Amino acid sequence: MSKFFAFLNRMKYIKRWSLMRSIREENIMEHSQSVAVIAHALALITNKIYGGNIDVAKVVLLAQYHEVGEVITGDLPTPIKYFNPEIKTAYKDLEKDACFRILSMLPDELRGEYEAFILPDEKSEEYKLVKYADRISAYLKCVEEVKAGNAEFKKAKTSIGGELKKCDNSAVIYYLKEFAPAYELTLDELD
Repeated sequence: MSKFFAFLNRMKYIKRWSLMRSIREENIMEHSQSVAVIAHALALITNKIYGGNIDVAKVVLLAQYHEVGEVITGDLPTPIKYFNPEIKTAYKDLEKDACFRILSMLPDELRGEYEAFILPDEKSEEYKLVKYADRISAYLKCVEEVKAGNAEFKKAKTSIGGELKKCDNSAVIYYLKEFAPAYELTLDELD
């Protein structure tokens, strides 16, 4: 009996932004879905607007599984995760070990099908788009929190937003220009 999917269901119980008070809490499962939607858009923008050759389905699946290791490790806040190179390396190793453990829960005949998404090639263009989508998702969470009156996310919003605006990916810049501003609007303003 494979415990894989039951184990992954725990993603909805792992909270994000654990050190910051949030107006609306977000769990890993919700975050992964958000990243998948943004990554899908980035892949389409890359292919349709900039003539790229991104595997759209691969991008969406990489995004959907990009936080799987956190089912075991939990979410370590970014300032701690990247505090110094030793912590960053140790945490990456811990996440990788967690991913191997989760993959081991699958039947042998399916393990290889999931491995490419749970332990991806970090040099692939698809993976890079997912990393950008993850940062955009973090930025949009900050926008949502600040808009709701939570000043605790102000500095992160400015920092992440500035980092994204300086990136050299055309699809990211397009997304920030065409889609991100709508997140600042109220429901009435979206009409």
